[in-house]
Amino acid sequence: MKDIFDCKLLLVDDEPELRRMVGSMLRQSGFKKIISAADCSHARLLFTSEKPDGVILDVSLPDGDGFSLMREFRSISAAPVLFLSARDEDENRLLGLGLGADDYITKPFLPRELILRLHAVLNRTYFPVVLNQKEKPVFYLGKQ
Repeated sequence: MKDIFDCKLLLVDDEPELRRMVGSMLRQSGFKKIISAADCSHARLLFTSEKPDGVILDVSLPDGDGFSLMREFRSISAAPVLFLSARDEDENRLLGLGLGADDYITKPFLPRELILRLHAVLNRTYFPVVLNQKEKPVFYLGKQ
């Protein structure tokens, strides 16, 4: 993977319009590989077969909850998880973060904020600054 735009993302939300909107935003921002699921069972299948590099996950899903699903994902992968949920109570945000989510954004949300937070999480996970510091050529002017 050359940069974060090569990351495969799994988007899990039961609202078809939100999946379309977020998927479109991600593509416009440069992400090329976006897969989506409307429920836990489809998300499980995609997670194991596609092995995404990151997950955007709703808490309330028709056949379960995102908190339990994240625990399952984390038992087999360290892929970052960003919650995107209408549940905006402090208790839910703290639960999600306490379970190990990399971020928690509440709906309604600012599209640019979602993209920036996703960039931050993916960069921190896959392209840490200490690994990106390559030796740069040095040019000298005058005597050395």
